[in-house]
Amino acid sequence: MERRIAIQKLKQLEGQDLHALAHELGVTVLAPNGKVNKGWAGHVCERYLGLPLNSAQSPNFGSWELKSIPLKRRNDGTLTFKETMAVTMIDPYNVARTPFEESHLLSKLRKAVIVARIVGGSYSEPTMVLSVTGIDLNDELYSIVEQDYNTVRDCINDEARGFSSLTGKMGVYIQPRTKGSGHGSVSRAFYARTSFLARIIDLSE
Repeated sequence: MERRIAIQKLKQLEGQDLHALAHELGVTVLAPNGKVNKGWAGHVCERYLGLPLNSAQSPNFGSWELKSIPLKRRNDGTLTFKETMAVTMIDPYNVARTPFEESHLLSKLRKAVIVARIVGGSYSEPTMVLSVTGIDLNDELYSIVEQDYNTVRDCINDEARGFSSLTGKMGVYIQPRTKGSGHGSVSRAFYARTSFLARIIDLSE
């Protein structure tokens, strides 16, 4: 399925409750242990498109990749991003030797299809789809993201710092952050800050 067609079809979900669709499509939201199944909202969208579930690092559907972004309401009723967006893992060997225009980071961003959904205080509350958006890196965004990538690349290539010195404080829009659970994790991934998401997703209703 082409990215353009997927966006057109997913846009039909705008304004709908993904919980209701999960029930209709047989997607389990709660695991037997009572915990919420991570990624259930994305699985609902994939089932809706008639595509098999896929957790591989490569784009889910070849030419594009689905990203499900949760939004929450502030006390004044306005919407804000609940978290940053994971983009792709950082392979230090690859990043050190790859310019931005050939990078996995740029490829992933260009292939992303973002489903922004409004979540409640608990899993049982409705999860409404606000919008479906493809990332368009205009000249300004491209330049800033390229600088963020090169900040990471320069750190990795610096003998005095290296991969272990990467920190989430780096980057204007894209930050390198620890990936994985527990203390002592050494893996890193590129994350899009909420300030970047705000340039892509319109939070007005």
